Amino acid sequence: MIMETIIEFQNLKKKFETKDHVVEAVRDVSLRIQRGEIYGIIGFSGAGKSTLVRCINMLEKPSSGKVIVDGVELSALGEKALRHERKKIGMIFQQFNLMPSRTVFDNVALALHGSGLSKEKTEKKVEQLLEYVGLSERANSYPSQLSGGQKQRVAIARALANDPKVLLCDEATSALDPQTTRAILELLRRLNKELGITVVVITHEMNVIKRICDHVAVMENGEVVEEGDVFSVFASPQKQITKDFINITSNLTEIYDLVERKDPIVDLQSGEVLAMLKFRNATVSEPLISSVSKEFDVVCNILFGDLDIISGAPIGGTVVIFGGEEEKVTSALNHLTDKGISVEVIRDARSASKIIA
Repeated sequence: MIMETIIEFQNLKKKFETKDHVVEAVRDVSLRIQRGEIYGIIGFSGAGKSTLVRCINMLEKPSSGKVIVDGVELSALGEKALRHERKKIGMIFQQFNLMPSRTVFDNVALALHGSGLSKEKTEKKVEQLLEYVGLSERANSYPSQLSGGQKQRVAIARALANDPKVLLCDEATSALDPQTTRAILELLRRLNKELGITVVVITHEMNVIKRICDHVAVMENGEVVEEGDVFSVFASPQKQITKDFINITSNLTEIYDLVERKDPIVDLQSGEVLAMLKFRNATVSEPLISSVSKEFDVVCNILFGDLDIISGAPIGGTVVIFGGEEEKVTSALNHLTDKGISVEVIRDARSASKIIA
């Protein structure tokens, strides 16, 4: 299947100059986002991710480089042509940006001002949009009467009013509770699949990336330091910043604290091995721990695990104490490595320790 690029950054730079110094918010970023995908851009505060996404619709004008959306170089357009192209790009924000003095219906209808639609067609379209986001019964409510999730649904309906090809989401779930966040993410996934809209998600939360994104770019100090499909990035993070993000969402690293505290749960008997197993490819599906236990006659005591499904494949890992005859334990660990499992030996009580990949 040939993928078609809908958003492209070419050597993009954005500097903010003050009287005293220059801040390089985006540093020489080159990226391609494919039509119809959900693309995540993640970074800690100050990484430059929000500045980068605001360059897509020229809310921030690049200092240099190119921004190309649906074949049009937006960075080269005048104001009139830019206003026309911006209609193809919807955007939602963390703080919703609704007009408090207008009803839900009027907040959405405002996006259609100047569209050329008749009053009747405008009303029909607003009604359809509110129905799509599940807010038909709140059409006459004001923003102050809505929950955070409902406000974001209004913002999504408004962003969809001009039938955009791209939807930009700048920390769109950061102000929401976990349950509401899941509901909004499911709505974004649905409009991506049903309407074919390319969604660009800006976030500092790896769980958001994990839940709905196809590809992810990791930003640090204005640069993209790692990029790829979500499974590959989660399975084999290359940069420390990426590992830090993944560790935030995983309880596997708790094992290091348990070892440091000399917790009784990690005490080993002679010949035992404490190891962390991590999936590192999308083809691991067989019950490997159960199979090695039977095949190599070893005892596998699973202390805890963290398993998720990303892109239809299992990812995560388990912390296990392996016990039995020394050669059989070593063979079992080597077998797991051969099967595509990352095996990290944390503590080793074998008499002749062997290095495991």
